[in-house]
Amino acid sequence: MKDIVVLGGGFGGLWSALGAARKLEQLGLSAEDAQITLIERNDYHSIRVRNYEEDLDSYIVELDKVLKPAGVNRLRGEVVDVDFSAQLVHVQTADGLRKVPYDKLVYALGSKLFRPEIPGLEDFSFDVDTYQAAKKLKKHLADLALAEARPGSDTVLVIGAGLTGIETAAEMPARLREFWKKRDQKNRRVILADVAPVIGSDMGQEAQAVIAEALQALNVEMFPGIKVTSVDVRGVTLADGSRLEAATVIWCAGMRTNALSKIFPVNKDRFGRVEVDEFMRIKGMNNIYAVGDAASALLDETHTSVMSCQHGRPMGRFAGHNVVAELFDQPLLPLKIDWYTTILDLGEWGAVYTTGWDRKVVSIKDEAKLTKRTINGQRIYPPQSGDREEILSAAAPVIQAPPKIYRH
Repeated sequence: MKDIVVLGGGFGGLWSALGAARKLEQLGLSAEDAQITLIERNDYHSIRVRNYEEDLDSYIVELDKVLKPAGVNRLRGEVVDVDFSAQLVHVQTADGLRKVPYDKLVYALGSKLFRPEIPGLEDFSFDVDTYQAAKKLKKHLADLALAEARPGSDTVLVIGAGLTGIETAAEMPARLREFWKKRDQKNRRVILADVAPVIGSDMGQEAQAVIAEALQALNVEMFPGIKVTSVDVRGVTLADGSRLEAATVIWCAGMRTNALSKIFPVNKDRFGRVEVDEFMRIKGMNNIYAVGDAASALLDETHTSVMSCQHGRPMGRFAGHNVVAELFDQPLLPLKIDWYTTILDLGEWGAVYTTGWDRKVVSIKDEAKLTKRTINGQRIYPPQSGDREEILSAAAPVIQAPPKIYRH
């Protein structure tokens, strides 16, 4: 019996496990031929890209609900090391350290928020990187609504104007209005700050103009070109010595791969991602694949994968297929994606939908919001019906068409 082990239950890991299960069934193989084990520290798959929203509990999916019907085993624990020579994964579980053997390994432990060594940042800021962190922020905002007002208590400062930061800031006015119904709304402030000279610096000029229009309509203040030097319970200090008083500081500035990436003896990019070939195999290593935010894959002749579910999901499906194919001497499938989109949520104003790596705007406001809701509410979820056929069908190694562009 062959052992296929997947590390991580995020978008890349979940779909790797399901893709492998699908390929095993396609080949007419059973658990006596190969078993798939997914190792994850949580009991759930998080729709992580929705952590800036309010109703957090609807954004997690019970892993067993999806894995069990597909015949995938699950081990709950923290991956602490991999012995590449012995092909053993070291996992810290509630019952102690376990060593899990593998014939093929899929590394999908993803990414985490990068926090630079800014005094007070770790102790006094919030984030929306994980389900737990988003819950902590939600409780903090609810507690503030009941507390006595003080300078900065009605101010939310979001630092980092990438996609996550913009979506968090754009959603915040509606969230605060619900939380603070009995508070004086004129004192409410939402600030989006970034070290770059323009908000949404990676989105291109056309989309930047749309983002600025939306944030202005939402009364979100834009503070580009500032650098935070320290954080405390009352706010932040800037490089010029000035202060921004804010009881809520949300850090959204930058991502890095899981710390375990350091043990892989291969070249890595500036995010810590390992380089993979077109089949999702780590270059320079045997029997190990990598997907999602942990991996850098060339998707066409020019562009590499981005750290998002848009690429993590197909990377996982192809990796799962190829792991089984390689184990049983079947042809491998290369991953090639010839399109790229960005659909950015802009709160009550709507959204902006861009296509291509140059991010050409194709729809805005309510039309783009319909697309965003379809993606966030349907497209990126695994089937939860418990139906094995439906789950394995969703794991097919195919490239989905770009999200629909709605027109009124």
